[in-house]
Amino acid sequence: MMRLEHIGIAVADAQKAQNLFARLLGKSVYRKEEVETEQVTTYFYDAGTAKLELLAASEETSVINKFIEKRGEGIHHLAFEVDDIHQEVQRLKAEGFVFINEVPKAGADNKRICFLHPKSTNGVLIELCQSIVSL
Repeated sequence: MMRLEHIGIAVADAQKAQNLFARLLGKSVYRKEEVETEQVTTYFYDAGTAKLELLAASEETSVINKFIEKRGEGIHHLAFEVDDIHQEVQRLKAEGFVFINEVPKAGADNKRICFLHPKSTNGVLIELCQSIVSL
């Protein structure tokens, strides 16, 4: 089963974006996290049935910087939580979807993640995520 987990939003100025969303939602960031492998700093807001994730580049070479240069600030991806990420990758591959990374990797907010290529999802970057269970 898939459910919308969060919407990722690329931002150029993290502080400015945090101020905007704090005013809009009437609440503050509940989690800030550096994801070194992606060269990004993430800021999470609880938005009811799903979360909002602000994505700010932590390095000049970050894919977020490249995204903003090409498309500007705005929605970067939709993330869907799944019960078994490996099973979903196999199911979606069989359906003809193309992945950017088929092998799940560590992501923000205690998740394993992988991305479907926008060329196979009508131009929308899709993230699959699964919560990492701590023992």
